[in-house]
Amino acid sequence: MKTWLISLMTVFVMLAAPVHANPEYEKWGAIAVKEAQKRYRADIIDYRHLGRIERTPNESEERFKLWVRNKEGREFGVYVFIRFDPSTDAIHSIRFSESER
Repeated sequence: MKTWLISLMTVFVMLAAPVHANPEYEKWGAIAVKEAQKRYRADIIDYRHLGRIERTPNESEERFKLWVRNKEGREFGVYVFIRFDPSTDAIHSIRFSESER
């Protein structure tokens, strides 16, 4: 009886625990960070997801702002725009734009 009660309590605790799903943009953020590291040969200090734009039925764009520190110690912002086909996730283009802030 005691084992059954402990098992039942364990089930209730597991059902009550919050589930944290990964955000939909997480994989695109990883691509933005990886591509910026390659392009700038720099450390990515932080990044922010700016949103998704549905450009056409066959093309969406994820937008990110990364904060970058290069090997000389200069810090600057980099906007990364990833255009892709939302049905296949095939990347059409990745565009970068630097910012001082």
